[in-house]
Amino acid sequence: MSKKLKILMSGGGTGGHIFPAIAIADEIRKRFPDAEFLFIGANGKMEMEKVPQAGYNIVGLNIAGFDRGNLLKNLGLPFKLVSSWAKARKTIKEFKPDFAVGTGGFASGPALFVASNLGVPIFVQEQNSLPGKTNIFLSKKAKTVFTAYPNMEKFFNGTKTLFLGNPIRENIITDLIDPASAKKQLALDPNKLTVLSVGGSLGSRTLNNAWKENLDPFLAKDYQLIWQTGKTDYKNILTETEDQKSRNLQIVEFIKNMVVAYSAADVIVSRAGAIAISELAVAQKPVLLVPFPFAAEDHQTKNALTLVEKNAARMVKDTEMRDKFWNTLMEICENEVVRKEMSENLNFFAKPNAAEEIVNEILSAVNIKS
Repeated sequence: MSKKLKILMSGGGTGGHIFPAIAIADEIRKRFPDAEFLFIGANGKMEMEKVPQAGYNIVGLNIAGFDRGNLLKNLGLPFKLVSSWAKARKTIKEFKPDFAVGTGGFASGPALFVASNLGVPIFVQEQNSLPGKTNIFLSKKAKTVFTAYPNMEKFFNGTKTLFLGNPIRENIITDLIDPASAKKQLALDPNKLTVLSVGGSLGSRTLNNAWKENLDPFLAKDYQLIWQTGKTDYKNILTETEDQKSRNLQIVEFIKNMVVAYSAADVIVSRAGAIAISELAVAQKPVLLVPFPFAAEDHQTKNALTLVEKNAARMVKDTEMRDKFWNTLMEICENEVVRKEMSENLNFFAKPNAAEEIVNEILSAVNIKS
């Protein structure tokens, strides 16, 4: 290409929207090292920190969603929408992108809608099995919608829809190692069944309480547990489990090297966020999903059910943890055939080349050769 490629990206509010956008940008930058990128985010949201950390420029819009908990806060919403629209329009007219990619979140609505009205081709990437309202709205103007789950055409108004998966961290794809080596790295016994429990970067009180209630019988089975507690509960859990100190138990606030943890695990207990599920599918480890019940429109439960229907996971709801957590976990841990089936069925959702394939489709749609 003679002229420098310019790409507009927008997605934010949560890591589930931000990291796929960064992964797509990274893949484009691999092919066009001199390409110019501009992200549009929402002021005060985590993208304003994470995007610059990944090496990209970002402009913030003063926008927020409808607050159902405090209706008075919504009085300024029309003003915020108008000012965001105006700032997005000015920014995009000055930047003149060749195309725009949106991954959901407050800011991607005005950013991509304005881009489309200015004649910029737009593309949408949806991470969940129940699409967000912003992406449904934008799909009417999009050239293509990329999804992480099959059979989602019904949500997207007849727009071309491709099931290509969620872009995930590259090292999850390239650096997985055999379980015995990973267990040795973590000073665990390579011959013992190992469960990894992850509740997201902040941890999960639901999972933490479940482990506190079931830790004695679990350790009595001579299984090993890597328990990521999150920051809030970490110190209390260390104090409360002092009497249960065991070589089979590793309690950590945050897991820096997720690749080794995934590799060491024979079974994983996790929330059902979109990116977590995409990583778990690539790791292909049997998983017990406990969806976060307060996610927007309960999309984590929808994500989990999509896997359960294909016998690729088991699910226990927050409200059922006392009754069902232990039995469901043991059904997986104590049955190698069940574990093998679940691992094999997860392969359907494993899309390690998602970023690459999404970028191939985008470049083909806008007739740019890499």
